[in-house]
Amino acid sequence: MACVGQFMVLLDSTIVGVALPDMQHKLHTELSGLQWIVDAYVLLVAMLLLTGGVFADRFGRKRVYLSGAVVFTLASVVCAVAPSLGWLIFGRVLQGVGAAALSPGSLALLAAAYPVPQERVKAIGLWAGISGTGLAAGPLAGGILVDAFDWRAIFLVNVPIGAALLLAALPTLSESRNPNAPAIDIPGTILSILGVGALTYGLIEGGAKGWTSPVILGSFAAAVVILGAFIAVEGRTATPMLPLRLFRNRLFTVSNTAMVMVGFALMGSVFFFSQFFVAVQGSSILSSGLKTLPISLGMAIVSPYAGRLAAKYGFRIVVTSGLAIAGVGLLTLGYVHADTPYGNMWWRLAVTGVGFALTMSPLTGAAIQSVNPQEGGLASGISSTTRQIGAVLGVAVLGAIVVGRQDSGASFEAGLDSAFIVAGAATLVTAVFTGLWLVKSKPAEVLVPEARPQAQPTD
Repeated sequence: MACVGQFMVLLDSTIVGVALPDMQHKLHTELSGLQWIVDAYVLLVAMLLLTGGVFADRFGRKRVYLSGAVVFTLASVVCAVAPSLGWLIFGRVLQGVGAAALSPGSLALLAAAYPVPQERVKAIGLWAGISGTGLAAGPLAGGILVDAFDWRAIFLVNVPIGAALLLAALPTLSESRNPNAPAIDIPGTILSILGVGALTYGLIEGGAKGWTSPVILGSFAAAVVILGAFIAVEGRTATPMLPLRLFRNRLFTVSNTAMVMVGFALMGSVFFFSQFFVAVQGSSILSSGLKTLPISLGMAIVSPYAGRLAAKYGFRIVVTSGLAIAGVGLLTLGYVHADTPYGNMWWRLAVTGVGFALTMSPLTGAAIQSVNPQEGGLASGISSTTRQIGAVLGVAVLGAIVVGRQDSGASFEAGLDSAFIVAGAATLVTAVFTGLWLVKSKPAEVLVPEARPQAQPTD
C-alpha cells in the first residue's frame, strides 16, 4: 500500500506533459500558462517535501500518508472539473500539497515496517520498481486518455486509484511515529515557498510583461531578499528544515548541486517533448505519448541498477558518465526538426533517459552516505527537494528561452532547439564540474546499504 501513493505521484508527474498541447488549445492559454500548470505542482512539492517528512514522524506516518492521499485525490477532482486556467493551477497547488505528504510518508512507512536492513533494502527496491512503472506509464496512459476523452481524464484517473488506496490502507497499514521528531520549521517553510515562488514568477512572466518591467524586477528583488532571509533563519533556527552545516561536506554539497541541474535539465526538457511532437511534427496526442516513451523506459529500466554500478565502479565515475551521456542526448535533441523521422529520434530520447537514470540514484545515495546514519532520512529528503527545485527552475528558464527566441522573430521549433541545447550544455558542464570537484575528495565507492552500512566520513 505504501508503494501505491508514490506510483500515483510519479504517474502524475509524467502524464501531465502529454496533455499540455490539449490544455493549451482548450484553455486558450500561452506557454506561460502551461509553465504554471507544471510549476505550481512542482514548486509546492519541492518546498513542502521536507516538512511532510517531519509531519509524518511527529504526527504519525499512516495518518500523514493517508491525509496526503485524500488531498491528492480531491485535488485531482478540482483539476478535472476546473472551468479555467486559474482553477486548474489552484488544483495543481493542492495536488502538490498532497504529493508532499504522500512521497515521504510512503518511504517512512516502509522503513518502519521493515526494521531489518536486508528486508528494508528489498522493500525499497520494490518501491523503486513500482515508482519506475508509474514514471514509464505516464506518457502512454496520458496519450490514451487524452486521445479518447480530453485532458481532464488524466486527473480523473487518480480518483479510483486514490479511493482504492484509502479503502485498502485504512485496515492494513500500522501507525508509527518518532517520539523524538524535531519541531516543524514554519518560518523556513514559508520563506522557502515565497522566495522560490517569487523567482519562478519572474522567470515565467518576464517574457510577457518585459524583463525590465517594475513587477518583474520587483519579483527578482523580492526573491533575493526572501531567500537571503531564509538562509539567515536556517542558520539561527535550532531545528531548521535545511541544516546549512551539512553543506560543509564536499560530497553532500556536490551531490545536491548536481541534483539541482538534473532536475533543471530533465524536467525542463520533458516539458517540451510532447509540444515538439504535436506542434512541430503534427503528431496526435496519443502518438506523442508513445513517442516520448523511450526516455521514461530508459530511466525505468536502468534506475534499479544505477546504485549497484556506483558501488562497483565508484560514485564519481558513474555520475559523471551519466551526466555526460544525458548531456549528449539533450544536445542531439537540439538538432531535430519537423522533418526528422522518428527512427532518427527515439535513440536520442533513450540515451537521455539512460544518462539521467545513472545519476539520480547514486546522487541520492552519495548524499545519504556523506552524513551520519541518523540523518539519512533528512539527506534523502534534501536530495529530492533540490531535484524538485531544479525542475521548477528548468521549466521556468527553458520556457523563458523559447519565449525569448520567439519574441526575436524565431520559430517555435527554433526556440525548442535552443532550449534543448542549453539543457544539454548545462548538463555537460555539471558533469565536468562534478568530476573535477570530487578529484581530491574521499571516495564514495559504495552506495548500496547491503554492501556497506557505514556512513562515509565527512571532509
